[in-house]
Amino acid sequence: MSDLEGILAVHKPAGFTSHDVVAKVRRILKMKRIGHTGTLDPEVTGVLPLCLGRATRVVEYMQELPKEYYATLRLGMASDTEDITGRIIEQVDSVSVTKEEVVKVLNSFQGVISQVPPMYSAVKVDGKRLYELAREGKTVERKSREVTIYEIEMTDTSWDGPYPELSFRVLCSKGTYIRTLCVDIGRALGLPSVMVKLTRSKSAGIDAEHCLTFDDIERYMEEGTLGSHLIAVDQAIPHLPVHTVSEEKTSAAIQGQRLSYKSVIPEVNGEGPIRLYDIKGRFLGIFQRQEDTGAIAPVKVFLQE
Repeated sequence: MSDLEGILAVHKPAGFTSHDVVAKVRRILKMKRIGHTGTLDPEVTGVLPLCLGRATRVVEYMQELPKEYYATLRLGMASDTEDITGRIIEQVDSVSVTKEEVVKVLNSFQGVISQVPPMYSAVKVDGKRLYELAREGKTVERKSREVTIYEIEMTDTSWDGPYPELSFRVLCSKGTYIRTLCVDIGRALGLPSVMVKLTRSKSAGIDAEHCLTFDDIERYMEEGTLGSHLIAVDQAIPHLPVHTVSEEKTSAAIQGQRLSYKSVIPEVNGEGPIRLYDIKGRFLGIFQRQEDTGAIAPVKVFLQE
């Protein structure tokens, strides 16, 4: 079995589910402990970070980072899945909209918005996934959820034919459904709309240029060099503050003991998780200040003596 540990950035091709990607990489690497940091629909391509070995323990922290997508929507038609793979359920004869109107509507979506998860999604209602219910022809009421659109901008337009297509880049929080965003943009323009293309260009701070294809992974495994292409666990969670423990308390930290706030510099003031290092710069693990005692308690220890 492989002893690789870290984050493997994979370029997910069309036609694969996120689970398919994990299964294929498991076979190539001959290791079981692999997890991904966010589901992508089968036809969506782009960045899919996989956590190998103990790196699976930081998935929850990586998912807190924004995701970036490039999407294309078509105005004038809608489908039951909100993307072009579904059954067309609405269509208009003609579309009359200006570029200025589109830009104004896109800008209106920046900030905190409310979304209703699509029926064709993995959200669970009463223990059953929505897409399972949708395949049975059922529609259930879904609770809206708040997500954040940090940036959104139009990147291209195509006005050929009866149904114009709009392409845009969006930087958003986890849990954002781009299919639903496309539908809501159309609705704000007074038109049905459907997503026709989607690529994830950034996830967990990892850009597309850092991703490997399946062929790359197989080649590096054969060469024995895949380890040098992995992102270190602590580098995959750069949003967590960095702190250092004193030399005399390093052993206690590695053993998972609680530490006095005086033994950690700079002083930990917030309640959120931190990355803790020793004076040699070695990553020890994720720790957190306890509100009641002020002690720095271990959450996930990585370095072992």
